[in-house]
Amino acid sequence: MKRVVLSMLAVSAILFTSCSDDNENVEPTVEAPATYTFERGGNSTVSFTGQTIRIKMAEKLITAMKDNSKTEVELDSMFARKLTTHTYFNDPILDGSDKNVRSKVAASYDYFNQNSTEANEIKATLDGYIAKQVSEVFPNWNVDAVAGTAGKIQQAGGGTTRYVNAKGLEYNQALAKSLIGALMMDQMLNNYLSTTVLDGVNNINRKNNDADVLSDGKNYTEMEHKWDEAYGYLYGNEADPASPTLDVDPFLSEYVLKVDEDADFKGIAKDIFEAFKLGRAAIVAKDYQLRDKQIAIIKEAISKVIAIRGVFYIQKGKDLVTSADKASMFHSLSEGYGFIYSLRFSQNPQGTPYLSTTDIKGFLDTLENGNGFWDVKEADLDNISTKIATAFGFTVNQVK
Repeated sequence: MKRVVLSMLAVSAILFTSCSDDNENVEPTVEAPATYTFERGGNSTVSFTGQTIRIKMAEKLITAMKDNSKTEVELDSMFARKLTTHTYFNDPILDGSDKNVRSKVAASYDYFNQNSTEANEIKATLDGYIAKQVSEVFPNWNVDAVAGTAGKIQQAGGGTTRYVNAKGLEYNQALAKSLIGALMMDQMLNNYLSTTVLDGVNNINRKNNDADVLSDGKNYTEMEHKWDEAYGYLYGNEADPASPTLDVDPFLSEYVLKVDEDADFKGIAKDIFEAFKLGRAAIVAKDYQLRDKQIAIIKEAISKVIAIRGVFYIQKGKDLVTSADKASMFHSLSEGYGFIYSLRFSQNPQGTPYLSTTDIKGFLDTLENGNGFWDVKEADLDNISTKIATAFGFTVNQVK
């Protein structure tokens, strides 16, 4: 199988070179370190504690969405800290933190700084998944799901029991996969890796980085820190973030690895990691042209990961349309639904999502039409898959 490669920008993910006037004696100017390790004065300059906390909060929230003893107040407090003081995380660090997940949803500079209307709509959609889980699914926890009625449905062979709404959608899966885009990807690509955010108002961050001016009381410049915060939304939950292994949480960490395990996309995880390392080294070296090349690599690769998994799950669901295993089909389509929602937060080289909000809404509406997943058509699932794959430069067959 022919591997889908990233753009030619990926060439610069390993080494950047500059030439003398006579094009002789080509020498490297910036090299990526072996691990994501950067120090000043013998002490680390890398910090992304806020990202680690929000990943852990989101992980516990998704787990709690499957506990029908939870109230909406409890779940809302895990998402948005509706109650400022609580112990719902059962973790003193998370319960004692002043951070929350919701405030960083659809909150990027590039997409939502002047677009509060859509940002509020997105937050409301995720709020709705929580509210409807409590009001629609929890009361029917022991009711067999049928078209038009929420309830439980077990996968074939005595497999996992899934809890779905009247259209077959698992709200917990929709929320989990939507957070990958609305929180992790949006903050990474459209906020912390935004050149506007990295360089700062009137280029103040760039000027301070050039002069090695550190943030107040810290061992890093503001530009270094912004880059590290982007890094944290993928690697922040690792036991050793400097040498990540992936698959340590059910968000970007899991799905970057899953895509990399597909022979057609093998190497994408390395491309992302190398670009993060080299971009950070470029910031230390004050080489902003090289930094920006790495930003382009990361944005393309992370966006593609979301699209690949969206198509994967839609196709997995399509393959089960005619089977008796409706629970497995609903589970796959629920994951696909969330990944499709997350495509809103991708960013192409022109600085916009690869697909319009109209296209994405159309895909989701198609999935929910009528009785939703209960009577979804194979042709519609193929059509959605093809349009997504085409927009991101791969084929449907490559994800199967």
